[in-house]
Amino acid sequence: MQRIVLFLLTNLAIMLVLSVTLSILMSVFGIDRQGIGGLLMLACVFGFGGAFISLLMSKWMAKRSVGAYVIEQPKNSTEQWLLSTVKQYAETAGIGMPEVALYQSPDMNAFATGANKNNALVAVSTGLLENMSQAEAEAVIGHEISHVANGDMVTLTLVQGVVNTFVIFLARLIAGIIDNATRSNNNQGGLGGFAYFGIVIVLEMILGVLASIIVAWFSRKREYRADIGGAQLAGKSAMIGALEKLKRSQDSQLEGSMMAFGINSKSKFTSLFASHPPLDERIQALKNAQ
Repeated sequence: MQRIVLFLLTNLAIMLVLSVTLSILMSVFGIDRQGIGGLLMLACVFGFGGAFISLLMSKWMAKRSVGAYVIEQPKNSTEQWLLSTVKQYAETAGIGMPEVALYQSPDMNAFATGANKNNALVAVSTGLLENMSQAEAEAVIGHEISHVANGDMVTLTLVQGVVNTFVIFLARLIAGIIDNATRSNNNQGGLGGFAYFGIVIVLEMILGVLASIIVAWFSRKREYRADIGGAQLAGKSAMIGALEKLKRSQDSQLEGSMMAFGINSKSKFTSLFASHPPLDERIQALKNAQ
C-alpha cells in the first residue's frame, strides 16, 4: 500500500510540475496551444519531462520501493567486501564511486540506477549474497557497474522520452484529424470534449504498447553489453556461472529497471516486452564472445 501511495503522489507531483512548465514555455515563446507547434511542445514537455524527472528521482524511488539501506560504515565483513568490490570495479570502469545498498529479499537480484555515471546507486539483495558464490556475486556487481559505465540509464531515458513524445503527439494528432473529419462545413458537430479525450486515451494505450516494444528492444541490447562488461571485470566463467544459477532460480519479482538479471520469457510474444533477453541466449552470447 505504501508503494502505491508513493507512486501516485510522485506522479501527481510530476504532472503538476510539467503542466506549470508547459504553460510558462508557451507564454514565453508565444506558442498557440491549438496549433501543431503547441501540440509538439506539449508532447515534448510531457514526453521528455516525465522521463527525465523519473530518472532524477530514480535513486530515491528505488531505495524506498525495496526498503534498501545505504552502506556508509560497514557493519560486517560482507558489507566491507561489497563496498570494496564496488569501489574496485568503479575505479576500473572509470566512474565515480556509487552508493552501495542492501535490501531484504529472497530473490537473487541486484540493480543499478541514477542520473549520471558519477552519482549512481548499486543495490544488492540479501538473497543474492546468500545463494551465490563470491565469484558469481562479483560478476553480478560487475554487470551492474557496466550498466552505469555504459550510461544505460540515461540512454534508455532518452529513448523513452522520444517514444513518449511520439505517442503523445500522434495520439492527439490522429484524434484531431478524426474530430475535424466529423465536423460539417459550418464547423458544427465534431467529437466533443469527452469523446476526443476518450479517443486520445485509447490511442495512447495502443501506441504506448508499440512504443514499449521499442524501449524493451533497446534495453535487451544493453543487457548483452553489461554481461560482457561483467565478464571483463569478474571473469567470463563467473559471469556465466551467475547467469546459470539465476536460470535455475525463481523469476525475480522486481520490475522495470530494477529487474536484476531478467526474465526468461516463455513465449515469443511476451519476449517482445521483456527488458532482458532470455537467460539461455545471454549465456550463449557470452560463450561465443571473444
